[in-house]
Amino acid sequence: MLEVVMGTGMRRAGGALALGAAVAGLGAGAGWVWRHQTDLAFSRPLNEWAFTHMSAVLPTEPVARASAPRPLPYEPGLRGFTYEHDGERRTLAQLHARTHTTGFAVLHRGVLVCEEYPGRFASPQARFQLFSLTKSVTSMLVGIALEEGALGSLDDKVVTHLPYLAGGAYDGPTVEDLLHMSSGARFVEDYADPASSFADFERAVSGGGSLLELVRSLPRGAEPGGTFNYSTVDSQVLGWVLEAATGMALSQYAHSRLWSRIGAERDAYYFLTRSRPRTALGGGSLNAAVRDMARIGLVMARGGELDGRQIVPAQWVERSRGAGLAHLDVGALGPDYPRHYGYANQWWTLGGERRSFTGIGIHGQYLWVDPEADVVVVKTSAWNTAEDEGRDAETVAALTAIVARLETDG
Repeated sequence: MLEVVMGTGMRRAGGALALGAAVAGLGAGAGWVWRHQTDLAFSRPLNEWAFTHMSAVLPTEPVARASAPRPLPYEPGLRGFTYEHDGERRTLAQLHARTHTTGFAVLHRGVLVCEEYPGRFASPQARFQLFSLTKSVTSMLVGIALEEGALGSLDDKVVTHLPYLAGGAYDGPTVEDLLHMSSGARFVEDYADPASSFADFERAVSGGGSLLELVRSLPRGAEPGGTFNYSTVDSQVLGWVLEAATGMALSQYAHSRLWSRIGAERDAYYFLTRSRPRTALGGGSLNAAVRDMARIGLVMARGGELDGRQIVPAQWVERSRGAGLAHLDVGALGPDYPRHYGYANQWWTLGGERRSFTGIGIHGQYLWVDPEADVVVVKTSAWNTAEDEGRDAETVAALTAIVARLETDG
């Protein structure tokens, strides 16, 4: 599960291309390195470079920053913080070391109470590959488009906006089905299997193949609307629907509806498919600064409002905290997903009375939102593998403890 949150395909391919450029001149062993460049580039420690330099290896489209950055006041507030996991009491520094944190920021009531960059290439200026955290930003943009009337209804059929998908697995699902990963299209999000449909997606993105033809080729696996199947292709199609409905590229819409309105201080960017026509990945190619993702989280923590301006519809934020559908409830997603997560609206939900929620990207990217405490946590990471149940569980324990500590401190 954890995310593919990226159009994962790209993720590994981009770093691989960068590594490939360095192969020449290695002499003996160069052929082996070339054949395994993807695995090398997305493994430690090379992945720390890859996850902050995607613009060096793939074509991109910028998401321009705001004309006037919104200040984020800084008042240290987590001194002496510890959390408990596996029967041990651990510090924030230990969390970073154990879960390979590269960038970390905590907002409480709009104030930065912690900001750290343990990664080798990390800094406030760095743009981090967010993988499937992109999906949650795409969802916010869909909510805005719906409020503005560019998108007619969540009941709109996908093929109403994308008629070239008629006759395939996406002929029947609605926009809402895509948002809940319930399109019914058969797609296996397996990052480790080179024969999986996700591997085909990855090759189409980075190797010059046709992403459109891959989407068209997917068979129907279930009826739309009733079965959860985490799929970056669902998010990719959602991004295409958004572009068709608004008449704008994802990068343009993200700038005009989010980055310009939240006071983003750094340009973000989407990397694009290598083949033409090039396309951004609505499910995984956004790269952005940690502070700007904290600003995105602040909007969601405050019911879509920031500084007196409604940026994302309040009801859209509410549905991102839980869908009220049994097959998407916490613990109901199936044996392949951690039981502490549910899903809704391209966000992972945490349930309970607090109804906190989080965007997640493979290799350890998090945008944790607790509206009740007005707390936002951004964590970028460079895990050695796409998914890691142990590191995810420890991260969840630590972030939950951070919220509790800040509430106790007042």
